[in-house]
Order: sequence, then structure tokens, then C-alpha cells
Amino acid sequence: MKTNILIVEDEPAIADLLAYGLAKEGYETRTAASGAEGLREIDRLHPDLLLLDWMLPDQSGLEICKKVTAAYSFPIVMITAKSDITDKILGLEFGADDYITKPFDLREVVARIRTVFRRTSQAGRGGRGGSETLRIGHLEIVPGERLVRKQGTVVDLTPKEFDLLLKLSGSRGRIFTRDELLELVWGYDFAGETRTVDNHIQRLRKKLDATELITTIFGIGYKFEKEAE
Repeated sequence: MKTNILIVEDEPAIADLLAYGLAKEGYETRTAASGAEGLREIDRLHPDLLLLDWMLPDQSGLEICKKVTAAYSFPIVMITAKSDITDKILGLEFGADDYITKPFDLREVVARIRTVFRRTSQAGRGGRGGSETLRIGHLEIVPGERLVRKQGTVVDLTPKEFDLLLKLSGSRGRIFTRDELLELVWGYDFAGETRTVDNHIQRLRKKLDATELITTIFGIGYKFEKEAE
């Protein structure tokens, strides 16, 4: 079965270029020209990846990103004319896995998408014990299936939330700085721009009821408690 990519882009020429180029690389593609249409297609298709334009005619791509990450766990790559570093960080905070600035080379888009899929796959095989199921407190983490259960109930995490959890739980007791987590999980080195890590930690704690498991080391970063078994 081919990997399915949904392209939400209101400029027909760009949408067609992306669909054509990705199809040549072996991906199955669908396009949507507005946020509302994109959300309908997401509900219908459940794509493997969302390629999302920042500026859409009916709503912001950021708002769509927020809605999607709250309900689904597939990765999101944003495409936008905005190039300011603050905008990139904002996109990451809203749940995007990567960020491509217009004008772009189609080869860059393909390379970024492959990298996102590769990171997702590696994270699924990573963590302590590889594919071994981790049981920590009331949590059960299955790296090979990218699955988390809380007291037996499956918890829907975004790709980056899962990657962050796997990184922390795979090195219990180790203190990670925010900059380290940004580099290790997101693959970015934006010195001092670490709000996206804090936001993802907050969401993880809320979804997993893990405030006592994921602790803040003030002025430094975070750690997953070693003694919490």
C-alpha cells in the first residue's frame, strides 16, 4: 500500500506541482484548496502525512495544525512564505513536525518528507530495549507500534509527543536540557527558542496524567523519574 499524503494548498499551481512531484516519488496524493475541505479530507482519508500551507483563504494553517494534532497522530509539514524564526517556532509549537519556506525546490520537499518519515520510523524502533514494551507506573509504552496506554486505555499522541516521551522514558533519571530535546526530537538547533518543548511537555503531562513522572528541573530542563516503576 502506498503512503498517502494530503496536500492542503490554495494555489492550484503549487498544489499540482507538489502532487505531481510526490506521485513521481511513489506517494499517493490528494489535494484540498481550503481549510474546511482539508479537514473533511483528513476525516475521510486519515493520511500518513499532511502537507499544510500556512495561509489559506478560510482559516490559518496554524489553526488546522492545532485541530489535527488534538485528534490525530500523523506528522505535519508546513509550507509557507513566512521565513522569520519566530514563525517557525510558532509552527512547531502548534504541532508541526517540519517547516518549508516558499519558494522551495521540490527536491527539498521530498527530502524533508522522507526525513520526517525516517525519524518517525526510527523513533518507533528506538528507546530503551528497542521494540520492548516499557511499563512505567500507570503507563505502557510500545515503541515498535508507537503505542501508549494509560491504565489499559490507548492514548492518542502526536508523532512529536510520542518521540519526546520515548526519548525521556528511554533514559530515565537523565536530565535533558530544553535545547537538547529540541535538537534530539525535532532536529533543530534554535538557541533559546525552547517554548515548543515546554508546550509539548505540558500536553504530555495532561494526556498521560504524568506530572509526577515527567519532572521539571528548574533552570535546566526535564527528566523522567528513574524510580517511577
